[in-house]
Amino acid sequence: MTRETQNTYDKALQLNLDANIYGTFAEIGAGQETANWFFRVSGTAGTVAKTISAYDMTMSDAIYGKSPRYVSRQRLRQMLEHEFGILEERLGPARGESTTFFSFCNTVRARGYRDRGECHGWLGLRFQLKPQDPPSDVYLHVRLLDDSNVDQMEALGVVGVNFIHAVFHHRQSLRQFAMSLTENLAPGRVEVDMLKFEGHGYDFFDNRLCALQLVESGLTEAIFFPSSGEVEQAADALYKRPILLLRGSFDPVTRVHLEMLEQARNGFVASLAEEDRERTLELCEISMTNLLRGGAVDHVDFIDRVDALQSLGKSVLISRHAEFHRISGYLSRYTTQPVGMVLSIGLLNELFKTKWSENLPGGLLESFGRLFRNQVSLYVYPWQNRKTGEVVTADSFRAPAESHHLYRHFLENRMIRSVPYRDLDLLQFTGRDVMRMIREGDPKWRDYVPEVAQRSAKMHQAGAQGS
Repeated sequence: MTRETQNTYDKALQLNLDANIYGTFAEIGAGQETANWFFRVSGTAGTVAKTISAYDMTMSDAIYGKSPRYVSRQRLRQMLEHEFGILEERLGPARGESTTFFSFCNTVRARGYRDRGECHGWLGLRFQLKPQDPPSDVYLHVRLLDDSNVDQMEALGVVGVNFIHAVFHHRQSLRQFAMSLTENLAPGRVEVDMLKFEGHGYDFFDNRLCALQLVESGLTEAIFFPSSGEVEQAADALYKRPILLLRGSFDPVTRVHLEMLEQARNGFVASLAEEDRERTLELCEISMTNLLRGGAVDHVDFIDRVDALQSLGKSVLISRHAEFHRISGYLSRYTTQPVGMVLSIGLLNELFKTKWSENLPGGLLESFGRLFRNQVSLYVYPWQNRKTGEVVTADSFRAPAESHHLYRHFLENRMIRSVPYRDLDLLQFTGRDVMRMIREGDPKWRDYVPEVAQRSAKMHQAGAQGS
């Protein structure tokens, strides 16, 4: 059976007929929808050692221990440890030498009676790469987007089968693994916003590549990397926080990027209530459009950019959205607090081009209407015209003639704000200018790139010299 022809029934049957794998299923919150697929097809005894649904919280606590949140990665880990431990203890002596054991667990909040809250769940698989190996773990977080409980349960079962099948048949290809997770489901039924590998065989695996693949495959809108270097859910990181976001390619990270954030932060934080100032989240955001320059994502280059930003203490957001109004809409899903978007004069000029609003019925007005909803403001850093020496700020920027009055409205109502500058020298060169210096071997580039970000810049230089 090829990947293209396998439906959910085929995948479950293929797993059931594999004599080398054997395991348990524990599902909480939306019925035993994954295990149910393995009972629908033939050969169930070849795969299923046990299924359980500890639906009642008291029963669940008695089995797995207490947890502050029942639909959480912590609860999922408790379930995996308990179920896999029992599996090895009871079946290991009899068949451990010839069997690859696994435990599949999920904890889910599906649509309930008169319940309109967010529906989501954690899925996990603890498995052996080969018999008697130490266990490895894979974690998955999904958002269930169907309106009805029945549809959500169906989608969850399909994702569960896809997940188990991918672990045993697609783990050598991260792209194929990710793409297979939503097979046999119509677009828009689920979102996969977390994928993480841990344990035996994955000690040196960079889970940031998993997160990037989810965005690249269209399974989620954005991924979040905090300055700590770990991978976190964007939804949790953004939730109800003021956000200051700098859009760019960061190829390379330059001193002007840091200056833009610092100068914008001063004005943005001053506009917040006292209790919100310490909660402000700074983000350096890169759209997939920037990562796809050249036709494909260079994963090494991606890691270098993120490493450089995280080394500078910055958190990173990778999104699918080239348009400003779409990233604004994405952020509004998670916070109603003020959002400041930091940009250059060049990007400000881009916002008035029709290509960013040609798919909107309301055109430019609708684009700006979506952008400025929910307390969004633009913080615009100046630019120096190298020919005339003029420093162009948000206040002196000349919008296209047909948008002149619209721009004055934004400016006078503080929807667009001018960011001051301290170092005139930084205004002289854009990121593309710095990249040109690097490729041409001009040592002056080092004056414009922070030391911790110079490693990735040197790689560009080496690449240019070797080509």
